[in-house]
Amino acid sequence: MGRRVLIALGGNAIKQPDEWGTYEEQMRNVYNTCRQIAEIARRGYEIVITHGNGPQVGNLAIQQEQAQHLVPPQPLHVLGAMTQGQIGYMIQQALRNVLGDERPIVTIVTQVLVDRNDPDFQDPHKPIGPFYTEEEAKRLEREKGWRFRLVRPGAEKPWRRVVPSPQPLGIVEAPAIKRMVESGAIVIASGGGGIPVVRGEDGRLEGVDAVIDKDLAGEKLAEEVEADVLLILTDVEGAMLDYGKPTQRLIRRMTLEEAKAYMAEGQFPPGSMGPKVEACIRFLEYGGERAIIASLNQAVEALEGETGTQVVRD
Repeated sequence: MGRRVLIALGGNAIKQPDEWGTYEEQMRNVYNTCRQIAEIARRGYEIVITHGNGPQVGNLAIQQEQAQHLVPPQPLHVLGAMTQGQIGYMIQQALRNVLGDERPIVTIVTQVLVDRNDPDFQDPHKPIGPFYTEEEAKRLEREKGWRFRLVRPGAEKPWRRVVPSPQPLGIVEAPAIKRMVESGAIVIASGGGGIPVVRGEDGRLEGVDAVIDKDLAGEKLAEEVEADVLLILTDVEGAMLDYGKPTQRLIRRMTLEEAKAYMAEGQFPPGSMGPKVEACIRFLEYGGERAIIASLNQAVEALEGETGTQVVRD
């Protein structure tokens, strides 16, 4: 079969920013996404898919909070597992309906190993869930031990819960995923950055409440399945220099050293394009052939080198 590609889907592959997030809306978006992936499959690529889960896990967190007087709330790492199953099911079904029986398609609920001493556990910065008033935030800090940050000064509800976002160290299910890909299956894995787990002194795994960056976790998965290409799909055409300024311009081709230099200059914001470019850098340093940042609607053309930001070693 052809070369192996890890496709990292952004949030717009499942839910558009202006949508409520109904099942019907999400499935419509997933079908549009799967038409792109099916065309990549038909061109002979081996495929591993990962995806975001921000809106879905945020909605589940609200449901847990609002229904806690009826049913016991579940921890954040369990919500991550729930959304992996939910989104994996939608992609799996839509891709089967679009592609037919040409390839086996499976979803793996994936655990991602992190370090319990990662500094982000002491100083969390990843916002999740709804916004709160200062009074609500202080009450939840007392009652649940949650941590909050002021993220929208001046707003009616300016506070938001923050959780750790540790670095991904390894994919627990990677050997099984790699064997499935080698057998010809399309595998959906590590959704939402994967379920963060730590390993105890006795070797046992334990889930922790954190959210791993989905692009960095996707890159780690790309390493472990020995992908040739990392394809990061998002809602913009590619990486931009001077983003938001009159001099803003798209980068069509970027070497590894140029990417590092732009990161050092602060060209790519940490909350948006930064992790994507960092994932590309890590993938090329690992030994990957090529990394791409491109619009979801141009996935096939980007993989063929015609659009998007192509990140190469030299």
